[in-house]
Amino acid sequence: MNKVILMGRLTRDPEVRYTSNTNTLVANFSLAVNRRFAKQGEERQADFINVVAWNKTGEFCSKWFKKGQQVGVIGRLQTRNWEDENKVKHYVTEVVAEEAYFADSKRENAGGAENFENTFGNSVSESSEFAVQSDDDLPF
Repeated sequence: MNKVILMGRLTRDPEVRYTSNTNTLVANFSLAVNRRFAKQGEERQADFINVVAWNKTGEFCSKWFKKGQQVGVIGRLQTRNWEDENKVKHYVTEVVAEEAYFADSKRENAGGAENFENTFGNSVSESSEFAVQSDDDLPF
């Protein structure tokens, strides 16, 4: 199973482009995701994770997500590689977003992480076959 769930802050506004052959929208952005623990006496560190969102999810992200905003992303991890014009091979690992959510509260930056569960209605999803419609659907 390949499933990634992230919550973090956008390091920049999503960058939108369209594929040359099919004119499909793709949005790229990066999330700063805090590590769970910090060493004693040190500040908490963050990982900077590249995210790619296609089609409707990409359109949603490009329209509503802004630098510094806290968001949630559910997707899959993907690696790819290519060779540039100088015959140098490049590798990249990124998250392909299948769902994207607001994680900030309606009040600017108030309670972001605590309100993440309450924001799942403010999202778009390429596939919602596993979507929870109400708390009654949960087994716990």
